Amino acid sequence: MITLASDFGSPYPAAMRGVLCSRTDARLVDVAHDFPRQDVRTAAFWLRELLPTFPAAVHLAVVDPGVGTDRRPIVVTAGEHALVGPDNGLLLPAARALAEGDDGAAVSCYEVPVDDPESTTFHGRDVFAPAAAAVHETGPDGLDYPTVDDPVDLAFPEATVRGGEARGEVLVVDGFGNAITNVPGDFLAGRRGAYARVDGERVPVARTYDAVETDERLVTVGSHGNVELAVNRGRGDAAFGVEAGSRIRLALP
Repeated sequence: MITLASDFGSPYPAAMRGVLCSRTDARLVDVAHDFPRQDVRTAAFWLRELLPTFPAAVHLAVVDPGVGTDRRPIVVTAGEHALVGPDNGLLLPAARALAEGDDGAAVSCYEVPVDDPESTTFHGRDVFAPAAAAVHETGPDGLDYPTVDDPVDLAFPEATVRGGEARGEVLVVDGFGNAITNVPGDFLAGRRGAYARVDGERVPVARTYDAVETDERLVTVGSHGNVELAVNRGRGDAAFGVEAGSRIRLALP
């Protein structure tokens, strides 16, 4: 299996699929191609959350503001998984999550040899798709590429939790408008049916969105295990006045 993810929208992913189909008979699965344009951190978050649900695969991921520059094309291996994409921090969070799910497998990084790609603006087609096909043929253990000892890493900020107060930030906003924070869900343990204060305002703590009235705000723990700010059948980002990167303060009564 080869998965594909990018910020390309349409029609560019079709070109990557075409290259892959011409070089391998792997099953191709699209993860997403509507990541926010050139937003490496948001894409890295979603890859970290989504890729561990897949069986062993080659994961082709391209969110690449530095396309055509001297940033390296890399392959990152984690157990039976391999991730192919730009060396800009996009791949490491997902690789660590995959390794953790594979009994703590080692994470290794390699540079993809590139001679002279056809274009300087579409390495998804000209560099990364051919590399993903090649990795699929050899497998993660068969790579004969130079080792990269200093890949660009991306670490998500951690919330500060002291007693009944947590200070953190919104990591991403999903398509429903749910504002996913970096505050661990354990902060709300035993608080469902009660209230929390979000930046000083009293908001219900609920297990499900529908536990409150339509258009009412709530605080809950999402499937990712973090606290999120939401609205039942509405957009939490608009109701709370937040976006990715916004600082937030939660307090328990």
